[in-house]
Amino acid sequence: MTREILLVVHTGRGENRRVAEKVASWFAAAGVRLRVVDDEAPDLDPTCYADVVARGPAAAAGTELVFVLGGDGTFLRAAELALPCGVPVLGVNLGRVGFLAEAESDALAEAVQLVVEQGYLVEERMTVDVRATLGDEVIADTWALNEASVEKSSRERILDVLIDVDGRPVSSFGCDGVLCATPTGSTAYAYSAGGPIVWPDVQALLVVPSNAHAMFTRPMAVSSRSVVGVEIDPDGQPAVLCCDGRRTFEIPPGGRIEVRDGRRPIRLARLRDETFTERLVDKFELPVHGWRSR
Repeated sequence: MTREILLVVHTGRGENRRVAEKVASWFAAAGVRLRVVDDEAPDLDPTCYADVVARGPAAAAGTELVFVLGGDGTFLRAAELALPCGVPVLGVNLGRVGFLAEAESDALAEAVQLVVEQGYLVEERMTVDVRATLGDEVIADTWALNEASVEKSSRERILDVLIDVDGRPVSSFGCDGVLCATPTGSTAYAYSAGGPIVWPDVQALLVVPSNAHAMFTRPMAVSSRSVVGVEIDPDGQPAVLCCDGRRTFEIPPGGRIEVRDGRRPIRLARLRDETFTERLVDKFELPVHGWRSR
């Protein structure tokens, strides 16, 4: 049976398109077919793909892997395509790793070869399901890999919210917003908002207030079995719900957002058997000089 991979590329950069051509030639030489989504195909050379599919929940159906060339935003776009089909996602961050800007990079060739040999590892990461309502009306029903952020819609105003966990009120305060993040998202937006870093095998939901005006505004980690609720003051200002920085919804005063463990985890492919600690040190370039094992 012919193997097939969905290729997702940040086509806004010419260098990425040239890298995609080289990657496609390597996969073709190994007998692996590539497909691309219809809104990226016009920006790519036809030699980069064998099939064009519509962007949607069935885009990755029947493929072995979603191979991503780009940065974090491109990876999140790819995750939207992979999640409905349960297909692993492998990201090569061309924006962060400088040596991958050259199409002839040995490291990039090694990545492709490991995929060809099926020498990659797959791990599951928690997602969250997010629902926003106003009374009986459902405003949004979506999901997030990193975080669902509830933020004020006007810079000049304060957003008044009430936080509850499993239907029990915890605290109300004025703020710029509240983040409900997964362990994967703990190193993304939640980190910059002052949240803790959580190892991905810890099953927890993070609640991180942003610039809150109250005494009890510390980040919280609650059980992944819990439901976190964020209610918008009915006499206050409207809010904006944003999931992974990609899916945005206006929430009127009196609206309620509920965040819970996602029904479907995302499957992430990795090329090396590194611990999260090693990846964390590499990502943030943490100073570990002087450390020695005993």
